[in-house]
Amino acid sequence: MLAVHSASSAVLPYRPVSSVLPTRLRPADLLRITDQGAVDVLNGLYDHLLPSDGTWPVDNRWAVRLSSDDDVDVWLISWVPDKSTELHDHAGSLGALTVLSGALAEYRWTGAELRLRTLSAGDQASFPIGWVHDVMRAPDRPSEPAEPTLSVHAYSPPLTAMSYYEVTKESSLRRTRTELTDQPEGDPR
Repeated sequence: MLAVHSASSAVLPYRPVSSVLPTRLRPADLLRITDQGAVDVLNGLYDHLLPSDGTWPVDNRWAVRLSSDDDVDVWLISWVPDKSTELHDHAGSLGALTVLSGALAEYRWTGAELRLRTLSAGDQASFPIGWVHDVMRAPDRPSEPAEPTLSVHAYSPPLTAMSYYEVTKESSLRRTRTELTDQPEGDPR
């Protein structure tokens, strides 16, 4: 076994960095949490946190924290047309989401390009540390009535920062800024 010496010359066991996780929760745990959060929203457990007039915002994303502890934050997000989160990561947090209604478009960085996937009502997704994506409401189909696009998100540990990126001409990512935040998927203002 390898050992490292600290300033006090005590010998510490070597642990690979990959075995050190920032949370005790796994992506499967977060998927279960967002699924239960979606069920609770649909069953009315959080009606007291929803917009008081029953009208979902149409100009900007809206979010409310459903629960929070030292391990995880759970959020309900309402998405509006033509507003993306920008290409971002969740710093040192794992994440997951469940779509309650409508559909989300996610552009995920694969390491060489952005790949699109659409997540519809009932779909789930998780994202590990280092996952870079841009999320937005998927375009409505003219034949379908417009309904709010709602999703439940969980982050563990709770969000503290997000970095934002752009794709360069050389098809690589360039970080443009990092912001301290406790807001889901960026500031929903």
